[in-house]
Amino acid sequence: MDTKSLFLAVLLVLGLAGCAGVGEKPVFTLDVDATHAKRLVFPNEDDGEVPRYLYLGHLYGDRNIDDPESRRTGPLDYVARFLEFIKGEEPPREIYRPQAGAVDGAGRILVADRGNASVFVFDERGATLETWQQADGGRKFVSPVGVAIGQNGVVLVTDSELALVARLNAKGDSVGPIGRGHLTRPTGIAYEQETQRIFVVDTADHQIKLFDPDGNLLDVWGARGDGPGEFNYPTYLAVHGGKLYVADTMNARVQVLSSKTGAHLATVGALGMYVGNMVRPKGVAVDGEGNLYVVESYYDHLLVFDRRGNYLMAIGGVGSEPGQFHLPSAAWVDGRNRVFVADTLNSRVSVFQFLGGGAENE
Repeated sequence: MDTKSLFLAVLLVLGLAGCAGVGEKPVFTLDVDATHAKRLVFPNEDDGEVPRYLYLGHLYGDRNIDDPESRRTGPLDYVARFLEFIKGEEPPREIYRPQAGAVDGAGRILVADRGNASVFVFDERGATLETWQQADGGRKFVSPVGVAIGQNGVVLVTDSELALVARLNAKGDSVGPIGRGHLTRPTGIAYEQETQRIFVVDTADHQIKLFDPDGNLLDVWGARGDGPGEFNYPTYLAVHGGKLYVADTMNARVQVLSSKTGAHLATVGALGMYVGNMVRPKGVAVDGEGNLYVVESYYDHLLVFDRRGNYLMAIGGVGSEPGQFHLPSAAWVDGRNRVFVADTLNSRVSVFQFLGGGAENE
């Protein structure tokens, strides 16, 4: 047998040896770390408290997709990986500096990652991951910050450097940006289905700007200041039940406005040095029971308030263990009452399951 025939025969044997497991489907998983021996809940049930939140895991990137093909250990698999290495294949996709996110009608989790200038799209059902980089035709994202799901499932992404809101279809293709010429530094964004209005935080202008789905500017709310309805470098917002929640970051508070008129309704939080106080509030979100979540980025906590603005509890503290954060930026809630936190400097998104309310919400 000549050398060429021998080489082909060896490859055939190696291929047959590496065929085990072919046909298994990839699986999406949140529990990537698997470092906790028992379920991790907040508050700690060992202290006699009633658990309200269950830690589910983290979003990182490709490692959330458990692909049996990547775990195959036949000889040919090692050959294939070596060939990928010498060909300079792309490294695994990893979240670097997550800023905010949303969950669309298909259950996909979308995360704006400023560090990668991309939007990560996790499809739990299909166990796939996509990264969208195009903001508008030929232009790529520079600094994607906020994400919301708009009319007919259009994905809305603010880019603070491009000074616009990208509009993308379900495949990530641009359907035309909005806000160009009206926005200076857009960050947080929310969409209200009932009124079909898009709310955009313009941090540099200290204002909230309202658009219709076609991108027409409808109204501008606020000005710089510390009075009711005034803002000092606001960042994120959420809309729920006819109320607009605005993280008035440099005023160390969250303002609650009427989503229809912009009238000031309430203020949540106060400047202070204790857990439950605010110094640099950023992300805000509301769950199905009306609980308000506020990311206190300075103290690395997720603060929980009831629907009346009363402080309930906190999750977090600085660190990299499950349930800890390092300079978190945003929070969002899906239809299953899962709470997502963009844990920015830990390069991940933390996920918790709200287990239901108690007397505080009755």
